[in-house]
Amino acid sequence: MWIPLLAFLTVGLVSLQKGQRGAGPVLWLVRLLAAVVPGLCQSPINRCIISNAATCTNCLAVGPECGWCTQEDFMTGTKQKERCDVVLHLMKRGCMADFIESPKIGVTKPVNGANIQVIPGEVSVLLRPGSEASFMLKVQQLEKYPVDLYYLVDVSASMDKNIEKLNSVGSDLSQKMENISIDLRLGFGSYVDKTVSPYISIHPGRIHNQCSDYELDCMPPHGYIHVLSLTDKIAEFRSAISKQKISGNIDTPEGGFDAMLQAAVCQSHIGWRKEAKRLLLMMTDQTSHLALDSKLAGIVIPNDGNCHLKDNVYIRATSMEHPSLGQLSEKLIDNNINVIFAVQGSQFHWYKDLLPLLPGTTARQIESQAGNFSDLVVEAYKKLLSEVKIQVDNPMQDINVKITAICPDGSRKPGLEGCKNVKSTAEVLFNISIAMEGCRTTEGRKYVMLKPLGFNESTRVNIHKRCACQCEASIKRKRICIDEMSQEPETSYCKGGICSSSDEFSSEECKMQKDHLICSGRGDCVDGKCICHKTKLGTIYGKYCEKDDFSCPHHLGNLCAGNGECEAGKCKCFGGWEGDHCQCSLSLWKHCMNSDGQICSGRGTCVCGRCKCTDPSSFGHLCEFCPNCRTTCSDKRNCVLCHHSNSSQITLDQCKTSCAYRLHYTEKSSECTSDASHFRIFFIIFIVTFLIGLLNVLIIRQIILQWSNNKIKSSADYRVSATKKEKMFLPTVCTKTVTYRRDKPEEINISKLQVNETFKCNS
Repeated sequence: MWIPLLAFLTVGLVSLQKGQRGAGPVLWLVRLLAAVVPGLCQSPINRCIISNAATCTNCLAVGPECGWCTQEDFMTGTKQKERCDVVLHLMKRGCMADFIESPKIGVTKPVNGANIQVIPGEVSVLLRPGSEASFMLKVQQLEKYPVDLYYLVDVSASMDKNIEKLNSVGSDLSQKMENISIDLRLGFGSYVDKTVSPYISIHPGRIHNQCSDYELDCMPPHGYIHVLSLTDKIAEFRSAISKQKISGNIDTPEGGFDAMLQAAVCQSHIGWRKEAKRLLLMMTDQTSHLALDSKLAGIVIPNDGNCHLKDNVYIRATSMEHPSLGQLSEKLIDNNINVIFAVQGSQFHWYKDLLPLLPGTTARQIESQAGNFSDLVVEAYKKLLSEVKIQVDNPMQDINVKITAICPDGSRKPGLEGCKNVKSTAEVLFNISIAMEGCRTTEGRKYVMLKPLGFNESTRVNIHKRCACQCEASIKRKRICIDEMSQEPETSYCKGGICSSSDEFSSEECKMQKDHLICSGRGDCVDGKCICHKTKLGTIYGKYCEKDDFSCPHHLGNLCAGNGECEAGKCKCFGGWEGDHCQCSLSLWKHCMNSDGQICSGRGTCVCGRCKCTDPSSFGHLCEFCPNCRTTCSDKRNCVLCHHSNSSQITLDQCKTSCAYRLHYTEKSSECTSDASHFRIFFIIFIVTFLIGLLNVLIIRQIILQWSNNKIKSSADYRVSATKKEKMFLPTVCTKTVTYRRDKPEEINISKLQVNETFKCNS
């Protein structure tokens, strides 16, 4: 347990050496300590040594306690030099302090800073992989700080009474703010909604006056109009309010967030002061449209977050979408603006629910006659002042920022919660810890910003990464950054990616396979061991430099879903995982098995728990439908012999290959276990049945023919007897045709027969 303490002491002593070129004196002091207390220099676990780091850069990546000895004659005559070790150990083993690569970790603050409320304004942090540095950040609000208050008012018809109340707010608010601010400026802007259907009525009689149905004179609808820039002249504010007319639209939500973003980013138009506390008060009685709502009007271009005011009118209201909450929050923080939602009616809770998504905002409810308006603003402003929070802006990859607030009452708040109920002029401290995970990215932006919400000051933290050793760029000789693997101290040379110092090592040892490139074409072969190249894309590693952390696909933000390694551009999954991204568990194969224990019915492969049919004629969830395939019984019948104990060895060998999946699922008593003899019996029965049926048909045919002949003979006798009887009967129907005339139906005279009168046909 003493070694970590000594290592920490060493790193701390080294970090205190500011303004000195080298760390020689401190390292000699550590060496003396190690000599006095030799028993403390042995540790059961030394990750610096067990890492087997072959280069100085790899050694630094193991941990902040590790150092690399560049001394050429270090441990001469020994088989294992172990240049990567704890600094104390290296010095005890004979490495001179000037030849130890162990970058210091420290924080540098400028002596003079321009910040008044947020101190310090700039910090420089030097880090190495696995290290962490901390510093304190102080936030203290000035008493009676200047305030810029911009009114953003919904001027739809339902807000008529509230707009009239604003006339008396200016002077009343100025008097109440005297105890809080020595310099108050007021501004004013109005908004309604996007001026397209279905948000407004486009009827010719209402397009310019949405209130025409109510016999009111309303101003045309508009997305956002900047009416009055910030001014300390209360008379100008009251004059602008008195001239303001109401407008209208036809849908319930308004375009408040569209106007709010413009008021935040158009700093020169509004007149926001850098040295003032910026407040934006949004007064409304309805909800606001969110991003994607404008697609209902055919507007699909995303909001770009820029200022689009021309002659103080928002000109992109009809061509650009509403901003999202995330975009709006980002713009408010970037421009140091606090928002007060002053809401009348039941929609107050809608805005209150949005407060966690919009840092630096608060909500207050307006009374029916807006009688509490001045008090509302003062209370909301005091609440904003009483909360001190810090937002981490533009975070860097591989850099973790941890914030702990130390509130005036002594309590500690982890994370970004901050302190509440802070009195004016009270001091709030923040312990900022910055840790470096690794060196996957070394290019790009080199700083992060710490922004107290609502303050116009921030802290810039410059990050300096020490991912490489100084010996790699040193012009001094006798500095070794790559460990020698051979026993004899020969000078190595490199050519064409192959570095060798003796004949006992071959470049073939640096190939994964004979036909592969040396070190996969991404490293140098040094004495039979690959030293991987550096790249801006990420880290190359592996015995043959075959692995990396950038060329393979990601799943849910993790390389190979975190379940595999990237090798030759493809994910090589760990045990129990499969898929192109190693995103699927092998336990999902059970979803591809049918009732017979067959995977995808033998006609496909199981991919992530779903069957992918390889037979083009098969389909179904388990590829179970296949009109052109063999029947299930035919498939099973070939595997029945696998259950017979007297089967030949050839049959059993076939069972292991073609019927392996059926050995535990096909039953001897199955209805599909018939052999060829059953088919012969079935065929004989079919033939006998067919012959009997044919004989029956012939017999029935003969009977029918005999019956037909008898019937014809009886019909002839009947005709002969009928001629004799014709003379005995009178005809019942006259052969003479009677024609009726439709034109003179009255001439038709039909006489009735008398009783006992015989009917006669006229010739």
